[in-house]
Order: sequence, then structure tokens, then C-alpha cells
Amino acid sequence: MSEAQPKQLLHLVIGGELSQIKGIEFKNLDEVDIVGVYPNYATAYAVWKQKSQLTVDNAEMRYFIVHMHKLLDPANGD
Repeated sequence: MSEAQPKQLLHLVIGGELSQIKGIEFKNLDEVDIVGVYPNYATAYAVWKQKSQLTVDNAEMRYFIVHMHKLLDPANGD
């Protein structure tokens, strides 16, 4: 008997230097760090936390978790 697979909820981790510290616009899109796509929030969060801690000395550098599953299927926004 096989175990049921958990629902795949894709999350993207990206980061880069922002134009303004309180904004969400990147200074240079060519330098955006596309870290990867992860199958769930917990995995994405662990990677986000690691990348964020590596750049803690740069106030303009930010990493984000994008809930791709909500963009792909907005009607089912788990």
C-alpha cells in the first residue's frame, strides 16, 4: 500500500537589491537571484532564511517567497 503524496504547493524563492529599502522593486532585474522552486512552504522558508542571513549586512538586499501555487490556481488558494 502506498502512502498518499502531500499536495504540491509550489513556492519560488527570489532576491536582489531593492531600489528603495521599503519597496519591492529591484534595482537591476539582470541581477535578481532566482534561488529555486520548492514543493512546499517549509522547504522554501528554510532556503529563504539561509539566503537572507547571508546578506544581512546589506540593507537593500531582500529575499522573497512567492506562492506560485496561488498564481497558477487562484481559485484554489490553499
